Amino acid sequence: MTDHETVLRTLFEEVLGLPEVHPAQSFTGLGGDSIQAIQVVSRARLAGVVVTTREVLRSESVSALAAAARTDDRAGGQRGPVEPPRRFGPLAPTPIMEWLGELDGPVDSYNQSLVVRTPAGFDAAAAEGVVQALLDTHDVLRLRLPEGLATPVAAAEIPEPGTVAAAGLVRRVDARTVADEDLPALTRRHMRTARRLLSPRDGAVLRAVLLDRGAERQGRLALVVHHLAVDGVSWRILQDDLRTCWAALAAGADPAPDAVHTPFAHWADLLRAEATSGRRMAEAAHWEDVLRTAPAPLAGVREPGGLDPEAERNTHVLTLPPEFTGPLLTAAPGLVNGTVNDVLLTALALAVLSWRRALPGGAREDAAHDPAGGRVLVDVEGHGREDVVDGLDLSRTVGWFTTVYPVGLDLGRTDLADARAAGPALGAALRLVKEQLRAVPDKGIGFGLLRHLNTRTGPGLARRGIPEIGFNYLGRFPMGDDGDWSAAPGHAFALDDADEGFPMAHAVEVNAAAHEGPDGLTLSATWTWAGNAYPGDRVRALAEEWFAMLRALARHTTRPGAAGLTPSDVSLADISQADLDAFESELGELL
Repeated sequence: MTDHETVLRTLFEEVLGLPEVHPAQSFTGLGGDSIQAIQVVSRARLAGVVVTTREVLRSESVSALAAAARTDDRAGGQRGPVEPPRRFGPLAPTPIMEWLGELDGPVDSYNQSLVVRTPAGFDAAAAEGVVQALLDTHDVLRLRLPEGLATPVAAAEIPEPGTVAAAGLVRRVDARTVADEDLPALTRRHMRTARRLLSPRDGAVLRAVLLDRGAERQGRLALVVHHLAVDGVSWRILQDDLRTCWAALAAGADPAPDAVHTPFAHWADLLRAEATSGRRMAEAAHWEDVLRTAPAPLAGVREPGGLDPEAERNTHVLTLPPEFTGPLLTAAPGLVNGTVNDVLLTALALAVLSWRRALPGGAREDAAHDPAGGRVLVDVEGHGREDVVDGLDLSRTVGWFTTVYPVGLDLGRTDLADARAAGPALGAALRLVKEQLRAVPDKGIGFGLLRHLNTRTGPGLARRGIPEIGFNYLGRFPMGDDGDWSAAPGHAFALDDADEGFPMAHAVEVNAAAHEGPDGLTLSATWTWAGNAYPGDRVRALAEEWFAMLRALARHTTRPGAAGLTPSDVSLADISQADLDAFESELGELL
């Protein structure tokens, strides 16, 4: 076994929460997703091993990935790129920043948060030291928008390290006498206060709260960061950096996270140039076609705005237990050599079709009478860290990279009853959705570029409207670990949060995340909706139908012959799904 293989096996085990990984096993075969692959890339580089996210996801085994890995000659304290331009100074607004600026409503408190267990004795001085190291390492945590969020987004800026002091951003709360069961509520109360103190206009995009429990018990550190400066992948980077910084402090050294290889400002400049490139301009017709109006609920588009803001009463949370979540997130993607998003979006499309046909006066089971047929239009969020330019390494870059792009999922005359019963129709739908998602250019990054950063294509795409339903899968998060710097119980991990009145971009939105606890994987889904768009009972019915289709997909993984190739799996041109199905059937008969 090579040194690279040993490192990568260990990282697979850590990131995927597995006791042992065999050299012949693949990352995706073990249930890994693209967000976790970025974690592997980041941690591998810390160990002096260089691999790309694409290599992690596409390699057939740990051994194959190790053979492709390179040694980082900058290891041992010499890591860090040749400084690219545009690390500090004016920040070119990214597509997602422009998207936020278009929302009509208060967005200053729009944030994500992370609460971790701190080591016993971790005090205010240590908290300030750690937070200062994060501020100085990750440029976007010093982001300022002097003119606030407007349309278009005013010119943002990133000052140099040392210009933002952690001392004014960290609050210590004496929690030495607080009982364990009362700690989550106390933490949330102080986090609400921290959230209201966020102010991108004043350069305060990060606030921290230390719940100090003294020298004998673990405390809590809550980081509340404006969404402009953080996303789901960023939290994994920051959590690793918290461990690194504390290890340095405990050893009597200054906390110093590993260098960032591609600064966020440099990435923003690249996006601005990419938006007017020939290859992006060539995508415009594709996106215009996707956004064609279909006159059916949750299948068409609506004009921006006009929606009631978010309200707690218009929220519905469901949790799928481990007996379904486990096979759903591990075995089901493997049936079609696909991804977790393929599985979740297949179930969502089927659920919308079933829900739509059950509406009063709806098409029931007859797709021919459904004005949208078997088509469902969804705005999908992606992590956005795509390889648009060779030589980039975003595995250590903190920021809001999210892409939002429309996807038209067309399932035609799918037998919904058979799909709900985990029959062959479900497998056929999964293969269709996988292929339709593979046809999305560059995982959707071009839509935001053309819609928000290109003056020639932007107005036309804006006139096409916004899909009624938005979907976001945040990935897998370890929960239930009681070690230092693990996620603390009783708190959401990286879910969007804001004060009352935050504007909704879609009529209905679903945010899902998988949590790895002591009893196994669970899938949690939070549904929110605009009160003037759909009644709550209809949205809750859609949520329940989605989980019904997800349970069916989990059962489908045990069916003989459920696995199969799709056209994107083979290099032959002009081969159809029907050709592949016929070939596999004939091969089975011969065997």
